[in-house]
Amino acid sequence: MMQKLKSSVSLCYELVPMDVEILRNVALFEGMTSAQLRKLAAVLKETKFPGSSHIFREGEAGGSMFIILEGKVRISKMVPGIGEEALAILERGQYFGEMSLIEEGPRSADAIAHTSCTLYELSREKLDEVMFTDKELASTLLWTFVRTLSSRLRETNDKIRAFFALSSFGPR
Repeated sequence: MMQKLKSSVSLCYELVPMDVEILRNVALFEGMTSAQLRKLAAVLKETKFPGSSHIFREGEAGGSMFIILEGKVRISKMVPGIGEEALAILERGQYFGEMSLIEEGPRSADAIAHTSCTLYELSREKLDEVMFTDKELASTLLWTFVRTLSSRLRETNDKIRAFFALSSFGPR
């Protein structure tokens, strides 16, 4: 099925049976059993994006996260007066957008296909269904989310601290 986005980029969505070994190598799913990984794999949707296309934009409503199967994804923010500031370039096996599974707030940054990429999309709705039927999976996954978000917050705090340290030595 093809879907047309506002930006006129055509995306291809496919439900594809997948090998759970791909998920086993994703840090978010470490410690899950093969049965739990199969449950997650059953609700993932494969999505392809051409290079330089937006996967989502900062401020948009979020309702899913993505796992990179092939290609690279750039996470960035627009800085007034400067332009795009790349926060990270993510590769195969990495994931992004997970905050939208935990809260219903807007996207905190842009996600752009740095190269053509194939992603697995996990919607909040599908994840809720799986977690409702497997409480052990839910507990494992939620604790992993907590550790991931805590780590990313710590990294952001370190970057802010470094920025202020550097700016205090600049011209006045």
